[in-house]
Amino acid sequence: MPEIDANAPAAAPAAPAVPGVPAVPAAPDEPPFRYTAALAGQIETRWQDEWERRGTFWAANPVGDLTDGAGRHADPATPKFFVMDMFPYPSGKGLHVGHPLGYIATDVMGRYRRMCGDNVLHALGYDAFGLPAEQYALQTGQHPRITTEQNIATMRAQLRRLGLGHDARRSFATTDPDYVRWTQWIFLQIFNSWYDPDAIRPDGGRGAARPIAELEAAFQAGTKPIPGHPEGTSWDALSGSERRAVLNGFRLAYVTEAPVNWAPGLGTVLANEEVTAEGRSERGNFPVFQKSLRQWNMRITAYAERLAADLDAVDWPDKVVAMQRNWIGRSTGAQVAFQVEGIGGATLADSPLVVFTTRPDTLFGATYMVLAPEHPLVDQLLALNGGQGDQPWADGVPAAWRGGGATPGEAVRAYRRAASGKTAIERQADAGKKTGAFTGAYAINPVNGQPVPIFIADYVLMGYGTGAIMAVPAHDQRDWDFAHTFDLKIVDTVQPPADWPREAAWVGDGATINSANDEVSLNGLGVTEAKAVITDWLASKGAGQPVVTYRLRDWLFSRQRYWGEPFPIVYGEDDQPRALPDTMLPVSLPEVPDYRPRTFAPDDADSSPESPLARNQDWVTVELDLGDGAGVQRYRRDTNTMPNWAGSCWYYLRYTDPGEASAVIAPVEDDYWLAPRTAADPAGGVDLYVGGVEHAVLHLLYARFWHKVLYDLGFVKGCEPFHKLFNQGYIQAYAYTDARGQYVPAEEVVESRPGEFVWPETGEAVTQEYGKMGKSLKNIVTPDEMYQDYGADTFRVYEMSMGPLDVSRPWDTRAVVGSQRFLQRLWRNVVDEDTGELRVSDDAPGLDTLKVMHRAIHDVRHEMEAMRINTAIARMIVLNNHLTGLAAPPRAAVEALVLMVSPVAPHLAEEIWSRLGHDESLAHHPFPEFDPQYLVEDTVTCVVQIQGKVRARLEVPPSIGEAELQELALADASVMAAVAGRAVRRVIVRAPKLVNIVV
Repeated sequence: MPEIDANAPAAAPAAPAVPGVPAVPAAPDEPPFRYTAALAGQIETRWQDEWERRGTFWAANPVGDLTDGAGRHADPATPKFFVMDMFPYPSGKGLHVGHPLGYIATDVMGRYRRMCGDNVLHALGYDAFGLPAEQYALQTGQHPRITTEQNIATMRAQLRRLGLGHDARRSFATTDPDYVRWTQWIFLQIFNSWYDPDAIRPDGGRGAARPIAELEAAFQAGTKPIPGHPEGTSWDALSGSERRAVLNGFRLAYVTEAPVNWAPGLGTVLANEEVTAEGRSERGNFPVFQKSLRQWNMRITAYAERLAADLDAVDWPDKVVAMQRNWIGRSTGAQVAFQVEGIGGATLADSPLVVFTTRPDTLFGATYMVLAPEHPLVDQLLALNGGQGDQPWADGVPAAWRGGGATPGEAVRAYRRAASGKTAIERQADAGKKTGAFTGAYAINPVNGQPVPIFIADYVLMGYGTGAIMAVPAHDQRDWDFAHTFDLKIVDTVQPPADWPREAAWVGDGATINSANDEVSLNGLGVTEAKAVITDWLASKGAGQPVVTYRLRDWLFSRQRYWGEPFPIVYGEDDQPRALPDTMLPVSLPEVPDYRPRTFAPDDADSSPESPLARNQDWVTVELDLGDGAGVQRYRRDTNTMPNWAGSCWYYLRYTDPGEASAVIAPVEDDYWLAPRTAADPAGGVDLYVGGVEHAVLHLLYARFWHKVLYDLGFVKGCEPFHKLFNQGYIQAYAYTDARGQYVPAEEVVESRPGEFVWPETGEAVTQEYGKMGKSLKNIVTPDEMYQDYGADTFRVYEMSMGPLDVSRPWDTRAVVGSQRFLQRLWRNVVDEDTGELRVSDDAPGLDTLKVMHRAIHDVRHEMEAMRINTAIARMIVLNNHLTGLAAPPRAAVEALVLMVSPVAPHLAEEIWSRLGHDESLAHHPFPEFDPQYLVEDTVTCVVQIQGKVRARLEVPPSIGEAELQELALADASVMAAVAGRAVRRVIVRAPKLVNIVV
């Protein structure tokens, strides 16, 4: 055990928590052995050093170099527990007190499960590629790698000072060359695969990724027709370039033309989230244009059904499951084919207009069609009206349809030009304006033979569905508005109520009406039956078929950035992508003259992105032997980079052994840490994954997709990466603005009277805001400040006791002292503040103490299993307060309490444990067990009120004291939710039956 100088005066400064942050000396009039911030700092840094020296938190693998601190491999009979935080990005701004909330929670749970006998794997790596480091490089000229490594060092120091029980041997950054190698290797597995809908998976399901070589073998054998070539074409008859083109149409990672948000003034492509509703860049306010570029995509849509269905196999919050299902957007309905006619009766016999609808039962009410302006069929529709649509409008076409053009072609071209200047987000935001242009062509409704006009409108997007809709204005408000703007026919197919005012679309239920022809009638049928009848009829006529569609789009995987993983791909003379052999991995980033993408005039919509990598021609143009029999050839590298999602898709696999050189994860490690083990966990995956709800969709969806490809190809045995997911809330803070709207330092503001605040610097009243922390808001509090003023253990206890872990809560530095007092009382129960001698007695606990102790053990175990750490702490406080009232606390009760406290305040617990005479760390000591015979006790019901309203009822012992009752009431989950961030002004306690809270 580490040696703590028991005779050192409390005023002696502790070792600095983080370089540059001094320790706080104790006040000169304090007892020499009081638990102060100074003594806490001394205890904490020494125990952190000792844990590192001993390998206390080393997780043992079943084989290999990674053993526990005693050199032992994992015992297969020992339960394992893989707990993980969401991948942090090492920001140059460092941490504020809101960031460690999840890290402390996972550490508490990992420590608890370790004491319950589990082999706990808990490690932390760094998601180190990304835009912030690149932006900093643009400002300073410093290489992003240097910036990133500096940021990682700062974050590691801040988190180490927090006492987190990570296995440091398993840490890495996504920028590490060996990690980049395996990220690129996984990309190549996806590139070299296709989705076979008939393949049988290990779980018995149908549909799986298979090696592209198997597809090529089927083409070679003639057992599968070659798309795009006449029936009977021999595979050998195709050139190498033609064969590559065919295979690239099936690959799960493929190159295609895709619309992107292009900001010439910034010289870069932007994600939708980086574009304002006005169609301008958030950074710099530059105009953004839609541009079609050659981009990498991941065929995630092939997995849409499995991504939705397998959510039933994981233990995730309902809201996250709902968000994923909504993003995937599974819809059942029908595809309907409309024949097309132009002026004079010309038709597109071989190119029907195909739409998907979830309501084929309303087809009789479809009175017009709308295409996305970029729909490829638009040019064909114009050609029906002469050349490029230059034949004059037919007689009777309303002026409102013509868009100011003398011909259909002129109107459509003008509208397309206007639409090209809008982003997808802007087009959606403008949907209410209902603009459009008539193409001059008509679609023939297959159920009644009626011609319906075909418009283009920018609120229909090519990237969603088929890029075309059939409009039923009677029963869709958007269609109703468009129909009124363009004076289009409205036909009811669902009976509205008799008193419906006809001022809007009827979107409710009703009997089917006006829906019959000579062969089929839907009138009087319910929606479900009507859908089935009309879909069968359409299929019999060759005009439609039942289908399932998804809102999910394929994953755009290219970035015109420098600081990301290069693609392990080269292009030959035929411009087809070719995979590099594994022996050429990793492909490392080259040095470049600067990291700035080429910029253009802000309104130059015809410009194109130029990646920084493209400037290094010695790197771009290479001569290689790819081992395909062609010998050394000249190739061109891909100058895009992968998005930072790539590295975060698989990092959990690497935690099992970052040094593994032969596989992305060794089978024996996958079997032990991630493979399914019980019927309750059929999907396998990480046992507990904690992070913010902001990653509920994209990160989790992308990681699940990559994992499922690896599962299909046999590299992992579980079909899901994360078994249990827990979303922690946020720590927010108050900020204050003066009369000018300027922020003032939050820590200096005082509350002059309830709800009124003053900044003493000027004596002015200030306005309180509630939200996030930030330097610009002048309300940021750093962990370093907490370490200095209170110690890491007090900081940990405060964050865990603020409220339910999944609920956001306000930070209040003034309230931290409550957690400090709890730890000080615990210290005083064991150590005499004046002499440093132990105060504990070796006498057996009395009956009252046994009851309180075993009740605490029972309750703490129960709350910890449910991750209600705040209420577990409240139960510990009850026992601690009981011991405070004893002249000499019995050793048995003290040791039980110290063991229970150790997950949340590990340094202090280790120190007390060692002072009690134990040589071994308590990190692996069994968690206390309760004896049921001491749990039998009469209880009374305590009513907890907030502002006079009953918010909770607690079952408590009749003898409970006021302080204990107040602690329990304030820690109750219902009470915390009802308080919802408001300051508690007063607590009135009438033990044991009433607690009244005033906020």
